[in-house]
Amino acid sequence: MTACGGQKQTDNQSGQQSQSQTQSEQSQSSGKEPIKIGHEVALTGDASMWGQSEENALQMEIEKINAAGGVNGRPLKLISYDNRADSIEAVNVAKRLIEQDKVVAIIGPAQSGVANAISSVTEEAKVPFIATTATNPLVTVPKEGQLRKYAFRTCFIDPFQGRVAAQFAYYRLNAKKAAILYDVGSDYSAWLAKYFEDAFKEMKGEIVGKEAFRSGELDYRAMLGKIKQANPDVIFIPTAQKEAALAAKQARDLGIKATLMGGDNWGSPDLITLGGSAVEGGYFVNLASMEDPDIQDFIKEYKAKFNTDPVLPNPVMAIDALYMLVDAIKRAGTTDGPALADALENTSNLKVLTGILTIDPSTHNPLNKPAIIQQVKDGKFIYVEKYVTK
Repeated sequence: MTACGGQKQTDNQSGQQSQSQTQSEQSQSSGKEPIKIGHEVALTGDASMWGQSEENALQMEIEKINAAGGVNGRPLKLISYDNRADSIEAVNVAKRLIEQDKVVAIIGPAQSGVANAISSVTEEAKVPFIATTATNPLVTVPKEGQLRKYAFRTCFIDPFQGRVAAQFAYYRLNAKKAAILYDVGSDYSAWLAKYFEDAFKEMKGEIVGKEAFRSGELDYRAMLGKIKQANPDVIFIPTAQKEAALAAKQARDLGIKATLMGGDNWGSPDLITLGGSAVEGGYFVNLASMEDPDIQDFIKEYKAKFNTDPVLPNPVMAIDALYMLVDAIKRAGTTDGPALADALENTSNLKVLTGILTIDPSTHNPLNKPAIIQQVKDGKFIYVEKYVTK
């Protein structure tokens, strides 16, 4: 069935089925029912490169956990469905995972809008989800003073990301004038633009231009022309990779020399493929980097198993979520939803793939998780530094 959940009908599905069979055999051999973990992610469409890599990584780690005896004596079973990065489809997937597959928790989604959409399902069902790269604050705290009991994440949030970008521009690039080009039709883009603006002004930097376009627009030259007249040191473009690449090309065609900057959505090979020399020298904030010394063993293992590099950052954020969930199940001693949510909320000093994870119980967000600064150099993403805000 694809109407409810859109499970991917490709070799990826065959891999999942064989993995499920392996997990089933392990369950039978152990004589205990598996702990079912849901996974909803984009396995088709523009975001599929991250989603497929995320699924591969989870399967790889679960194989290792099961080989070591599972969790509390029970094997884990991953059940993945394709939500196509679509909010409506994501709700269908969440319902299917909870009502039909009886999962104890869900890893994913990756997108903030999609995560917000499924929260109504998970809150009512009292089943936790752990978002991987959904960075909007509203995912876990939809209104001030309100907390979603069953919503968690392993990534930093956009206010932090915007502050990192602003501080890096001001202190590292010595930029005192900044302009912003953003997508007014995207919550991610609009809010990240605001967070960058607020942080840059707080440091006494000057925002000399702020121009917006609507999702689907392809010509930004009129907006960029206004920005050019303001002569900024940097231009912050917190959009998806395709729009960022197109904006970069148009900016360079107009003769704009300012350093270009972006957020974690820039971390796709499409940015370089589509942007070419126009994005050369640009900087962006990311959740993970291939050069991070903390994940080198994972990268080697992934490449050996799948004959390709992982597409970061989703796989490492998903594995962090898996470790977080396994730790919570062990501490809770049960897979009951409310008890599991309480244990997730009290995650502290947990060693995960990207470092040490502590969850803020008031927001369900990671505390003090550093950001990665990367640069496009010689047609590649180059690791610059791990950055902690001042």
